[in-house]
Amino acid sequence: HIKMTDMKFPNKLLNPDQCDYCVIGAPFGRLAIFSEMVADSLAISQICYLPKDEKKIRPKNQLVKIAIDQIDAYFSDPNFEFNLPLKPFGSNFQNKVWNTILTIPVGTTMTYGELAQAIKSGARAVGGACGANNYPLVIPCHRVLAKQGAGGFMGKSGGWELEIKFWLLRHEGVISRF
Repeated sequence: HIKMTDMKFPNKLLNPDQCDYCVIGAPFGRLAIFSEMVADSLAISQICYLPKDEKKIRPKNQLVKIAIDQIDAYFSDPNFEFNLPLKPFGSNFQNKVWNTILTIPVGTTMTYGELAQAIKSGARAVGGACGANNYPLVIPCHRVLAKQGAGGFMGKSGGWELEIKFWLLRHEGVISRF
């Protein structure tokens, strides 16, 4: 039996004693979905991409089951729109970046520089906000690319992490070398 503290999560913001989680299969590997109580309501508190060898863990509550249904709907149709209660997270700047990312239509991309220009910021700061996103798929940071090439993903510039970004871009019909 694997413990949450043994799993390879990119973000260490969650207290394992205060949240429920599951690990599900995805076309590109695994996804962990976390939920926790926020102001007397259950909310999704994080979604993480994981490597294919992570052990699956069954969902324990209805909200996580709904999240799985919505994620499966996205995998069937990239135009699916998520509607999940999310735990408030991030700085004002990060939320500004994420809200701008939510305006990027399926099948299109924006560069870090273009997004930075749109919100009057810098490309590196935008990249940092993308890397801090607790809700990939729901807030589709994979649609933000470098000026030349894919850019990074999950703080990496290669490996299984970047392969997930390529899969998501292909799934959404982005025609390029991805």
